[in-house]
Amino acid sequence: MSAKQFERHRQPWTADEVQKLHVLAKKGMPLKAIAKALTRSEESVKDRAKLDGLRISKLR
Repeated sequence: MSAKQFERHRQPWTADEVQKLHVLAKKGMPLKAIAKALTRSEESVKDRAKLDGLRISKLR
């Protein structure tokens, strides 16, 4: 991880965050942008998307 630690380590996902993840993923936003928008780590976003069966677009 970078020098900046995530203050929200292992926090449960709220319904609002899950909804926002679904919207951003459907818009085709890249993983890094979604993670920044949700103030969560890329790994956390990737895991949650996989759990919900969402596809996160790759940067090209």
